[in-house]
Amino acid sequence: MTIDEDRLNEFVGRFAGDLGAVLHASTVLLGDRLGLYVAMGDSRPVTPTQLAERTGYPERYLAEWLAAQAASGYAEYDAATQEFRLTEEQAFALTSPDNPIFAPGGLQVGASTIADVDLIAEAFRTGRGVGWGEHDHNLFDGTDRFFRPNYIGNLVDAWLPALDGVVAELETGARVADVGCGYGSSTILMAKAFPNATFVGSDVHAPSIEAARKAASEAGVADRCTFEVATASNYSGSSYDLVTFFDCLHDMGDPVGVAAYVRSTLADDGTWLLVEPNAADRLEDNLNPVGRIFYSASTMLCVPNSRSQEVGLALGAQAGEARTRQVTQEGGFTRFRRAAETPFNAVYEVRP
Repeated sequence: MTIDEDRLNEFVGRFAGDLGAVLHASTVLLGDRLGLYVAMGDSRPVTPTQLAERTGYPERYLAEWLAAQAASGYAEYDAATQEFRLTEEQAFALTSPDNPIFAPGGLQVGASTIADVDLIAEAFRTGRGVGWGEHDHNLFDGTDRFFRPNYIGNLVDAWLPALDGVVAELETGARVADVGCGYGSSTILMAKAFPNATFVGSDVHAPSIEAARKAASEAGVADRCTFEVATASNYSGSSYDLVTFFDCLHDMGDPVGVAAYVRSTLADDGTWLLVEPNAADRLEDNLNPVGRIFYSASTMLCVPNSRSQEVGLALGAQAGEARTRQVTQEGGFTRFRRAAETPFNAVYEVRP
Protein backbone atom coordinates (compact mmCIF):
# COMPACT_ATOMS: atom_id res chain seq x y z
CA MET A 1 0.00 0.00 0.00
CA THR A 2 1.28 3.44 -0.98
CA ILE A 3 -0.02 6.34 1.11
CA ASP A 4 -0.05 9.86 -0.33
CA GLU A 5 0.81 11.91 2.73
CA ASP A 6 -0.83 15.07 1.42
CA ARG A 7 -4.09 13.29 0.72
CA LEU A 8 -3.97 11.57 4.09
CA ASN A 9 -3.44 14.88 5.85
CA GLU A 10 -6.31 16.36 3.87
CA PHE A 11 -8.58 13.55 5.04
CA VAL A 12 -7.43 13.89 8.65
CA GLY A 13 -8.23 17.59 8.47
CA ARG A 14 -11.70 16.77 7.18
CA PHE A 15 -12.17 14.21 9.94
CA ALA A 16 -11.10 16.73 12.59
CA GLY A 17 -13.71 19.15 11.26
CA ASP A 18 -16.37 16.47 11.29
CA LEU A 19 -15.53 15.27 14.78
CA GLY A 20 -15.60 18.83 16.06
CA ALA A 21 -18.97 19.40 14.41
CA VAL A 22 -20.51 16.25 15.87
CA LEU A 23 -19.26 16.99 19.38
CA HIS A 24 -20.23 20.65 19.10
CA ALA A 25 -23.78 19.68 18.10
CA SER A 26 -24.44 18.42 21.61
CA THR A 27 -23.40 21.79 23.05
CA VAL A 28 -25.83 23.52 20.68
CA LEU A 29 -28.67 21.29 21.86
CA LEU A 30 -27.60 21.97 25.45
CA GLY A 31 -27.67 25.72 24.85
CA ASP A 32 -31.07 25.42 23.21
CA ARG A 33 -32.56 23.28 25.97
CA LEU A 34 -31.21 25.41 28.82
CA GLY A 35 -32.06 28.76 27.22
CA LEU A 36 -28.43 29.87 27.05
CA TYR A 37 -28.72 31.33 23.55
CA VAL A 38 -31.89 33.16 24.54
CA ALA A 39 -30.06 34.58 27.56
CA MET A 40 -27.47 35.99 25.14
CA GLY A 41 -30.02 36.95 22.51
CA ASP A 42 -29.63 40.71 23.07
CA SER A 43 -26.12 40.42 21.54
CA ARG A 44 -24.54 42.19 24.49
CA PRO A 45 -21.09 40.95 25.54
CA VAL A 46 -21.07 38.75 28.64
CA THR A 47 -18.51 37.06 30.82
CA PRO A 48 -19.15 33.59 32.23
CA THR A 49 -19.88 35.29 35.55
CA GLN A 50 -22.52 37.53 34.00
CA LEU A 51 -24.13 34.67 32.09
CA ALA A 52 -24.26 32.73 35.36
CA GLU A 53 -26.08 35.66 36.94
CA ARG A 54 -28.55 35.74 34.05
CA THR A 55 -29.28 32.02 34.02
CA GLY A 56 -28.53 30.67 37.49
CA TYR A 57 -26.26 27.96 36.09
CA PRO A 58 -22.73 27.30 37.45
CA GLU A 59 -20.08 29.65 36.08
CA ARG A 60 -17.54 26.89 35.43
CA TYR A 61 -19.92 24.95 33.18
CA LEU A 62 -20.83 28.12 31.34
CA ALA A 63 -17.18 29.11 30.82
CA GLU A 64 -16.50 25.82 29.02
CA TRP A 65 -19.71 26.03 27.03
CA LEU A 66 -18.94 29.58 25.93
CA ALA A 67 -15.45 28.55 24.84
CA ALA A 68 -16.97 25.77 22.72
CA GLN A 69 -19.32 28.26 21.06
CA ALA A 70 -16.46 30.63 20.25
CA ALA A 71 -14.25 27.83 18.91
CA SER A 72 -17.07 26.70 16.61
CA GLY A 73 -18.07 30.14 15.33
CA TYR A 74 -21.37 30.14 17.21
CA ALA A 75 -20.30 33.13 19.32
CA GLU A 76 -17.63 35.83 19.23
CA TYR A 77 -14.88 36.20 21.81
CA ASP A 78 -13.04 39.42 22.67
CA ALA A 79 -9.66 38.46 24.15
CA ALA A 80 -9.07 41.96 25.45
CA THR A 81 -12.20 42.00 27.61
CA GLN A 82 -12.63 38.21 27.94
CA GLU A 83 -16.25 38.62 26.91
CA PHE A 84 -18.47 36.56 24.63
CA ARG A 85 -21.38 37.68 22.49
CA LEU A 86 -23.78 36.38 19.90
CA THR A 87 -23.80 38.44 16.75
CA GLU A 88 -27.21 39.57 15.56
CA GLU A 89 -27.06 36.89 12.89
CA GLN A 90 -26.12 34.14 15.32
CA ALA A 91 -28.85 35.23 17.71
CA PHE A 92 -31.38 35.19 14.87
CA ALA A 93 -30.53 31.60 13.93
CA LEU A 94 -30.18 30.22 17.45
CA THR A 95 -32.84 31.78 19.64
CA SER A 96 -36.29 31.44 18.06
CA PRO A 97 -37.97 28.48 16.35
CA ASP A 98 -40.31 30.99 14.69
CA ASN A 99 -37.50 32.50 12.61
CA PRO A 100 -37.14 31.34 8.99
CA ILE A 101 -33.71 29.98 9.96
CA PHE A 102 -33.39 28.00 13.21
CA ALA A 103 -30.30 25.83 13.61
CA PRO A 104 -31.00 23.66 16.69
CA GLY A 105 -33.89 21.75 15.08
CA GLY A 106 -31.70 20.16 12.43
CA LEU A 107 -29.11 19.18 15.03
CA GLN A 108 -31.86 17.57 17.10
CA VAL A 109 -32.66 15.36 14.10
CA GLY A 110 -28.97 14.56 13.88
CA ALA A 111 -28.92 13.57 17.55
CA SER A 112 -31.76 11.13 16.92
CA THR A 113 -29.81 9.39 14.15
CA ILE A 114 -26.79 8.91 16.41
CA ALA A 115 -29.04 7.42 19.08
CA ASP A 116 -30.41 5.01 16.45
CA VAL A 117 -27.13 3.63 15.06
CA ASP A 118 -27.73 0.20 16.62
CA LEU A 119 -31.30 0.16 15.27
CA ILE A 120 -30.22 0.95 11.71
CA ALA A 121 -27.22 -1.38 11.88
CA GLU A 122 -29.62 -4.22 12.62
CA ALA A 123 -31.75 -3.15 9.64
CA PHE A 124 -28.64 -3.35 7.43
CA ARG A 125 -27.92 -6.85 8.73
CA THR A 126 -31.46 -8.16 8.27
CA GLY A 127 -32.67 -6.06 5.33
CA ARG A 128 -35.82 -5.10 7.21
CA GLY A 129 -37.18 -1.60 7.34
CA VAL A 130 -37.52 0.75 10.29
CA GLY A 131 -40.82 2.60 10.65
CA TRP A 132 -40.97 6.27 11.54
CA GLY A 133 -42.40 5.60 14.98
CA GLU A 134 -39.55 3.25 15.91
CA HIS A 135 -36.97 6.02 16.03
CA ASP A 136 -35.54 7.97 18.96
CA HIS A 137 -37.97 10.52 20.41
CA ASN A 138 -35.79 13.46 19.32
CA LEU A 139 -36.65 12.76 15.69
CA PHE A 140 -40.27 13.88 15.92
CA ASP A 141 -39.75 17.19 17.70
CA GLY A 142 -36.52 17.82 15.78
CA THR A 143 -38.17 17.25 12.41
CA ASP A 144 -40.83 19.82 13.19
CA ARG A 145 -38.30 22.32 14.52
CA PHE A 146 -36.08 21.80 11.45
CA PHE A 147 -38.73 22.10 8.74
CA ARG A 148 -41.16 24.56 10.32
CA PRO A 149 -38.82 27.59 9.98
CA ASN A 150 -38.46 26.81 6.28
CA TYR A 151 -42.23 26.71 5.91
CA ILE A 152 -42.56 29.97 7.85
CA GLY A 153 -40.16 31.64 5.45
CA ASN A 154 -41.53 30.22 2.20
CA LEU A 155 -44.89 28.44 2.24
CA VAL A 156 -47.40 31.28 2.30
CA ASP A 157 -45.30 34.03 0.71
CA ALA A 158 -43.48 32.08 -2.01
CA TRP A 159 -44.55 28.50 -2.64
CA LEU A 160 -48.33 28.85 -2.73
CA PRO A 161 -48.22 32.02 -4.88
CA ALA A 162 -46.01 30.14 -7.36
CA LEU A 163 -48.90 27.76 -8.09
CA ASP A 164 -51.34 28.76 -10.82
CA GLY A 165 -54.56 30.10 -9.28
CA VAL A 166 -54.20 28.30 -5.94
CA VAL A 167 -54.03 31.37 -3.70
CA ALA A 168 -57.29 32.69 -5.14
CA GLU A 169 -58.96 29.34 -4.42
CA LEU A 170 -57.63 29.33 -0.86
CA GLU A 171 -58.90 32.86 -0.28
CA THR A 172 -62.41 31.92 -1.35
CA GLY A 173 -62.63 28.60 0.50
CA ALA A 174 -60.61 25.69 -0.90
CA ARG A 175 -60.60 22.21 0.63
CA VAL A 176 -57.07 21.07 1.43
CA ALA A 177 -55.51 17.75 2.47
CA ASP A 178 -52.07 18.07 4.07
CA VAL A 179 -50.60 14.57 3.95
CA GLY A 180 -47.71 13.55 6.20
CA CYS A 181 -48.36 16.65 8.29
CA GLY A 182 -46.37 15.62 11.39
CA TYR A 183 -46.98 18.17 14.12
CA GLY A 184 -49.27 20.11 11.77
CA SER A 185 -47.04 23.16 11.33
CA SER A 186 -47.62 23.41 7.58
CA THR A 187 -51.36 22.87 8.02
CA ILE A 188 -51.63 25.54 10.71
CA LEU A 189 -49.59 28.09 8.75
CA MET A 190 -51.95 27.71 5.80
CA ALA A 191 -55.04 27.82 8.00
CA LYS A 192 -53.91 31.05 9.65
CA ALA A 193 -53.22 32.65 6.28
CA PHE A 194 -56.46 31.50 4.61
CA PRO A 195 -59.36 31.57 7.11
CA ASN A 196 -61.99 30.68 4.49
CA ALA A 197 -60.32 27.38 3.57
CA THR A 198 -60.67 24.07 5.43
CA PHE A 199 -57.84 21.63 6.09
CA VAL A 200 -57.46 17.94 6.87
CA GLY A 201 -54.02 16.93 8.12
CA SER A 202 -52.97 13.29 8.24
CA ASP A 203 -49.96 11.32 9.42
CA VAL A 204 -49.19 7.70 10.31
CA HIS A 205 -47.62 8.69 13.65
CA ALA A 206 -50.34 8.98 16.28
CA PRO A 207 -48.32 11.04 18.80
CA SER A 208 -47.59 13.59 16.06
CA ILE A 209 -51.30 13.89 15.30
CA GLU A 210 -51.98 14.48 18.98
CA ALA A 211 -49.38 17.25 18.93
CA ALA A 212 -50.95 18.72 15.78
CA ARG A 213 -54.41 18.87 17.36
CA LYS A 214 -53.01 20.62 20.40
CA ALA A 215 -51.03 23.09 18.28
CA ALA A 216 -54.10 23.90 16.14
CA SER A 217 -56.14 24.58 19.24
CA GLU A 218 -53.45 26.84 20.67
CA ALA A 219 -53.19 28.69 17.34
CA GLY A 220 -56.96 29.26 17.23
CA VAL A 221 -57.53 27.36 13.97
CA ALA A 222 -59.04 24.12 15.28
CA ASP A 223 -62.40 25.14 13.81
CA ARG A 224 -61.03 24.76 10.29
CA CYS A 225 -58.32 22.12 10.84
CA THR A 226 -58.98 18.47 11.54
CA PHE A 227 -56.30 15.82 11.97
CA GLU A 228 -56.40 12.07 11.53
CA VAL A 229 -54.08 9.10 11.83
CA ALA A 230 -53.89 7.76 8.27
CA THR A 231 -51.45 6.71 5.59
CA ALA A 232 -50.88 8.55 2.34
CA SER A 233 -53.01 5.94 0.58
CA ASN A 234 -56.04 5.91 2.87
CA TYR A 235 -56.53 9.45 4.20
CA SER A 236 -60.17 10.47 4.15
CA GLY A 237 -62.05 12.83 1.84
CA SER A 238 -62.26 13.48 -1.88
CA SER A 239 -62.55 16.26 -4.45
CA TYR A 240 -59.83 18.28 -2.74
CA ASP A 241 -58.83 21.53 -4.40
CA LEU A 242 -55.30 21.17 -3.06
CA VAL A 243 -53.32 18.23 -1.70
CA THR A 244 -49.96 19.00 -0.12
CA PHE A 245 -46.96 16.77 0.61
CA PHE A 246 -44.05 18.41 2.41
CA ASP A 247 -40.76 16.48 2.38
CA CYS A 248 -42.40 13.08 2.68
CA LEU A 249 -43.13 11.37 -0.68
CA HIS A 250 -39.63 9.87 -0.87
CA ASP A 251 -40.16 8.27 2.57
CA MET A 252 -43.10 6.19 1.37
CA GLY A 253 -42.97 2.55 0.43
CA ASP A 254 -45.18 2.81 -2.67
CA PRO A 255 -44.91 6.38 -3.98
CA VAL A 256 -46.51 5.42 -7.32
CA GLY A 257 -49.50 3.93 -5.53
CA VAL A 258 -49.64 7.02 -3.33
CA ALA A 259 -49.63 9.25 -6.41
CA ALA A 260 -52.54 7.28 -7.85
CA TYR A 261 -54.44 7.66 -4.57
CA VAL A 262 -53.78 11.42 -4.53
CA ARG A 263 -55.14 11.60 -8.08
CA SER A 264 -58.32 9.80 -6.94
CA THR A 265 -58.90 12.26 -4.08
CA LEU A 266 -58.18 15.41 -6.08
CA ALA A 267 -60.78 17.47 -7.89
CA ASP A 268 -60.46 17.37 -11.68
CA ASP A 269 -59.02 20.88 -11.66
CA GLY A 270 -57.14 20.42 -8.38
CA THR A 271 -53.45 20.81 -7.60
CA TRP A 272 -50.94 18.58 -5.88
CA LEU A 273 -48.26 20.66 -4.16
CA LEU A 274 -45.27 18.37 -3.86
CA VAL A 275 -42.27 19.66 -1.92
CA GLU A 276 -39.19 17.44 -1.96
CA PRO A 277 -35.51 17.84 -1.09
CA ASN A 278 -33.71 19.76 -3.82
CA ALA A 279 -31.50 17.41 -5.81
CA ALA A 280 -29.98 16.97 -9.23
CA ASP A 281 -30.76 13.82 -11.16
CA ARG A 282 -27.18 12.48 -11.11
CA LEU A 283 -25.43 11.40 -7.93
CA GLU A 284 -22.21 13.15 -8.91
CA ASP A 285 -24.06 16.47 -9.05
CA ASN A 286 -25.30 16.04 -5.48
CA LEU A 287 -21.87 15.62 -3.89
CA ASN A 288 -22.08 18.92 -2.06
CA PRO A 289 -22.99 20.14 1.47
CA VAL A 290 -26.76 19.88 0.90
CA GLY A 291 -26.41 16.45 -0.67
CA ARG A 292 -24.28 15.39 2.28
CA ILE A 293 -27.10 16.30 4.66
CA PHE A 294 -29.79 14.55 2.67
CA TYR A 295 -27.88 11.37 1.72
CA SER A 296 -26.91 10.93 5.38
CA ALA A 297 -30.45 11.54 6.62
CA SER A 298 -31.80 9.25 3.91
CA THR A 299 -29.49 6.42 4.99
CA MET A 300 -30.66 6.65 8.59
CA LEU A 301 -34.31 7.66 8.14
CA CYS A 302 -35.86 7.76 4.67
CA VAL A 303 -34.74 4.49 3.08
CA PRO A 304 -35.39 2.44 6.26
CA ASN A 305 -38.86 4.00 6.55
CA SER A 306 -39.74 3.17 2.94
CA ARG A 307 -38.48 -0.40 3.34
CA SER A 308 -40.76 -0.84 6.36
CA GLN A 309 -43.80 -0.42 4.09
CA GLU A 310 -45.42 -2.35 1.28
CA VAL A 311 -43.39 -2.29 -1.98
CA GLY A 312 -40.43 -0.55 -0.28
CA LEU A 313 -39.32 1.35 -3.37
CA ALA A 314 -36.95 3.53 -1.31
CA LEU A 315 -36.68 6.56 -3.59
CA GLY A 316 -34.30 8.24 -1.16
CA ALA A 317 -34.14 11.90 -0.24
CA GLN A 318 -32.08 12.79 -3.33
CA ALA A 319 -34.30 11.16 -5.93
CA GLY A 320 -34.15 14.20 -8.20
CA GLU A 321 -36.69 15.87 -10.45
CA ALA A 322 -36.75 13.32 -13.27
CA ARG A 323 -37.47 10.39 -10.96
CA THR A 324 -40.07 12.38 -9.04
CA ARG A 325 -41.78 13.38 -12.29
CA GLN A 326 -41.83 9.73 -13.37
CA VAL A 327 -43.54 8.70 -10.13
CA THR A 328 -46.32 11.25 -10.63
CA GLN A 329 -46.80 10.23 -14.27
CA GLU A 330 -47.00 6.55 -13.36
CA GLY A 331 -49.61 7.55 -10.78
CA GLY A 332 -51.84 9.11 -13.44
CA PHE A 333 -50.82 12.79 -13.52
CA THR A 334 -50.07 14.50 -16.82
CA ARG A 335 -48.71 17.92 -15.82
CA PHE A 336 -45.62 18.53 -13.71
CA ARG A 337 -43.48 21.61 -13.30
CA ARG A 338 -40.94 23.03 -10.87
CA ALA A 339 -42.75 26.07 -9.51
CA ALA A 340 -40.15 27.29 -6.99
CA GLU A 341 -37.06 26.22 -5.14
CA THR A 342 -34.77 26.96 -2.20
CA PRO A 343 -31.29 25.56 -1.52
CA PHE A 344 -33.00 22.77 0.44
CA ASN A 345 -36.29 22.20 -1.40
CA ALA A 346 -37.74 21.77 -4.86
CA VAL A 347 -41.40 22.80 -5.13
CA TYR A 348 -43.45 20.99 -7.78
CA GLU A 349 -46.91 21.79 -9.12
CA VAL A 350 -48.57 18.54 -10.21
CA ARG A 351 -51.93 18.45 -11.98
CA PRO A 352 -54.20 15.78 -13.53
